[in-house]
Amino acid sequence: MSAELLAGRSLTRQYAGRPRPALDQVDVTIDSGVSLGIVGESGAGKSTLLRLLLGVDRPSSGSVRFGGQPLGKVPRREFRSQVQVVFQDPRSSLNPRMSVGAIVAEPLRSLKIGKDRAERADRVAEVLTAVGLHPDDGKRYPHEFSGGQRQRIAIARALAPSPRLLLADEPVSALDVSVRLQIVDLLRELVDTLGLTLVLVSHDLAIVSQLCQQVLVMRHGRVVESGPTATVLERPTQDYTRALLAAIPQLPADLTAPPGTADLLPSAAALPGEAALPTARTEETA
Repeated sequence: MSAELLAGRSLTRQYAGRPRPALDQVDVTIDSGVSLGIVGESGAGKSTLLRLLLGVDRPSSGSVRFGGQPLGKVPRREFRSQVQVVFQDPRSSLNPRMSVGAIVAEPLRSLKIGKDRAERADRVAEVLTAVGLHPDDGKRYPHEFSGGQRQRIAIARALAPSPRLLLADEPVSALDVSVRLQIVDLLRELVDTLGLTLVLVSHDLAIVSQLCQQVLVMRHGRVVESGPTATVLERPTQDYTRALLAAIPQLPADLTAPPGTADLLPSAAALPGEAALPTARTEETA
């Protein structure tokens, strides 16, 4: 049985001047080794929930627990070393004045991980390789890379402290479609090989279906449906979830749907007026 890693109970976040809370009595449990997708349209409360789980914002009411302890009682360095985040747009999340090596090493320095510079450099080379880049890329700067490669750098930075939990906030929505598929494939490979627990925030159920075992569907700051991803996709109980399913774009044939969802997810046929998407990994371009 999986152990509870991170959880929120009755989370509410009310911002001044807004008639409706951004988050309203939300319960969420993230078990170790179980990937969770949080889906919903813009304004559903997904990013607000993520900020509360990260501890960068506080709930108006309710509580967050990490490893069974109230988040406020967990040493900040311990939490930051075990929980890392990947943001939506790598162009804004990577410092253009820092080399890639310095960017990836930043959490190691701030969290005082590694006994010296040489050990941190070895770790930087290791995670750059893990995300499909070359260790020598650490000498270059973010503007020298394509959008997909920059997101790989952001993922490498998040992996550097060897976290248990990776939270990803719309990590592929700013990328071209073909590159998006490559990053989804990378995340899936990292979760499998490193034993990461993944929380994926997205408006796209198709992406969540490829990466997450559990799903939480949000609307207007509330959870409207939750459960195993395959069950929610195969037998949604809410009209809102059905509408999200109807909006799923077509996927290439090499992405395998969860058991029981193959008939729900679109086929690999091209969208009207477009060429079929590539099914093999190709080099990313800017």
